[in-house]
Amino acid sequence: MNDLTPRDIHPWVEAGRDSLRFGVSIYPQHPDWRHFLALVQQMETAGFDGYFVYDHPGSNADCWTSLSALAAVTSTIRLGLAVDCIYYRTPYLLARQAADVDRLSNGRLVLGLGIGHVKSEFAEMGIPFPPAATRLKGMDETIAIVRGLFSGEPYTYDGEQWSVDSPGTFLPPVQQPRVPILLAGGGEKVTLRQVAQYADASNMGAHGSIGMAVSDEDIHRKFRVLDDYCAQFGRPAGAVLRSQFTMPLVLGRNQKEVDQKLAGWPEETVASWGNALVATTPEKAVAFYRAQAALGYQYFIANILGTDDDTIDLLATHVLPKVTMYQPSDYRPDPAR
Repeated sequence: MNDLTPRDIHPWVEAGRDSLRFGVSIYPQHPDWRHFLALVQQMETAGFDGYFVYDHPGSNADCWTSLSALAAVTSTIRLGLAVDCIYYRTPYLLARQAADVDRLSNGRLVLGLGIGHVKSEFAEMGIPFPPAATRLKGMDETIAIVRGLFSGEPYTYDGEQWSVDSPGTFLPPVQQPRVPILLAGGGEKVTLRQVAQYADASNMGAHGSIGMAVSDEDIHRKFRVLDDYCAQFGRPAGAVLRSQFTMPLVLGRNQKEVDQKLAGWPEETVASWGNALVATTPEKAVAFYRAQAALGYQYFIANILGTDDDTIDLLATHVLPKVTMYQPSDYRPDPAR
């Protein structure tokens, strides 16, 4: 297999050395497409760095359809996935859709990938749910195939799970030096190794499905493990963007508003969010994100509940400016950590 480890720092990652940035992910996506598109256009104007779609086809929208629509109506905001499940499409189709969105957006795609974890969703779609070890190996194969096809050169791959045989007619993406890959999860034996080996960004959070990075020690330990893997693969310091996923973020002008928003969701749903839920006022949210930056996070993806446009507005007007006014080095002594 060719060496798929990046030997440089992607410009999107490099920009994070001197700035803290925010992205948004909405779940579930609003069923009114025009409302959704206008909302992301407003995010672009407000200064959000990226919009990240989820990949749960049973929840209103297909992720690649959403990104294609957004690519046509925005011009500067990064368009990413948090994250595409590698088992919902063949690697060839994934590469095709990714390359098309990157071209349509003039090189703004962030290719977020994950192995999937919702067994019932696999069943709903009629897809076998392989064991975790198999799915993790599938990530290695997927990245190899996608990167191979992105070269635009003749490419053949014969793996345990997938194979391709391209004669070199694949129309590649336009982004240079490459489409950045973001990998989700905080598994210290395999996932963070894959991040160091292949990716430009790591995305994790406090929920079990997004890495179980709960306590300060959890986060410090996972970043140390990631640093060690990066050293093994010869990656330069700061080559991997550290992204935090808040799932979900619920903001209210006071605690009463916060409680009213949470009351609109079933108790068991709220309980399932566990430590990943950040439900608070903008002032306390500023303190939360500043503390996360001090731990080493450089990028924040706020997962907003569908129809809670108010939280997006509060995040844009009361939180984002007060967090991004400082550089990462203002929060911690070593900007590479």
